[in-house]
Amino acid sequence: MSAKKILITGGAGFIGSHVVRLFVNKYPDYHIFNLDKLTYAGNLENLKDIEGNKNYTFVKGDIVDAEFVQQLFDKHDFDGVVHLAAESHVDRSIANPLEFVYTNVIGTVNLLNAARKERKGTPRRFYHVSTDEVYGSLGSSGLFSETTKYDPHSPYSASKASSDHFVRAYHDTYGLDVVISNCSNNYGPNHFPEKLIPLAIHNIRNMNNIPVYGKGENIRDWLFVIDHARAIDLIYHNGKSGDTYNVGGMNEWKNIDLIRFLCKTMDVKLSRELGTSERLITFVKDRAGHDLRYAIDASKLRNDLGWKPSVTFEEGLEITVDWYLKNQGWLDRVTSGAYTEYYAQQYVNH
Repeated sequence: MSAKKILITGGAGFIGSHVVRLFVNKYPDYHIFNLDKLTYAGNLENLKDIEGNKNYTFVKGDIVDAEFVQQLFDKHDFDGVVHLAAESHVDRSIANPLEFVYTNVIGTVNLLNAARKERKGTPRRFYHVSTDEVYGSLGSSGLFSETTKYDPHSPYSASKASSDHFVRAYHDTYGLDVVISNCSNNYGPNHFPEKLIPLAIHNIRNMNNIPVYGKGENIRDWLFVIDHARAIDLIYHNGKSGDTYNVGGMNEWKNIDLIRFLCKTMDVKLSRELGTSERLITFVKDRAGHDLRYAIDASKLRNDLGWKPSVTFEEGLEITVDWYLKNQGWLDRVTSGAYTEYYAQQYVNH
């Protein structure tokens, strides 16, 4: 009996690399194909530990190229797809919204068109990984549930909302076996350093200013990336066809409180006087359309599939800090000249 062939898109990125590693190691009877364009955030160094595994193949390509995508499906006849490839940084979407439309909407539809074609044997499952940002912004109370009305406020969240709707439309119109998840903010090892936590770790280590939007009062629900990968595994294998599952850490923090906690953690790790890192905090011009609060109700995932976070935020953050301090070479290699220029343009002081 031949191995099941699973296509994971965006598998060289932050979340994708953890999902690929989990699937390759946990399911030796699967063959995992990792499709990634290798943009600024895609890094094969994230997967060096499994690159020699017999059940793993990397494919470089762009999901916006419909002909390429169809030829890939024709060649391998995948049993399933875990779709993580996306442009995901809100700031970049504000600067260049069309790039997000191409990748997040057109790219997703190209994959759906290839996946919906009939195949022999069991139906092909299509798992679309999305974001809680499609729901818009919460007030001081309440949680996003799977039935929360969509209300995207940025080009990024609008592009992901559109792709979610296409996935559901292909389930309803063509009978494609689909599942969708919407997750909260991820953190953990291998995160590209334009995101808040790795950016702060990098800057604290180098005694550079830590940029914080506005007054730092925006609230996010933080999810350890390895716990997210575990949730993706459960949803792909056991989620009900046509259903949506919200994945959250049940762990809300104001940005400024998170940064202050991270500063204390770094001062201890680096044997600095407490308060040293906190003096690096610099408030910068707020992001346009910056949603105040996101928070996920993950009770459906917990009740239906038995998932829950495996670590507290404090434990996960310590694991994350330790990884970055031990892997400074990785961080130095990904902070290219192009990224440095982008960083300088994006975070402008008042």
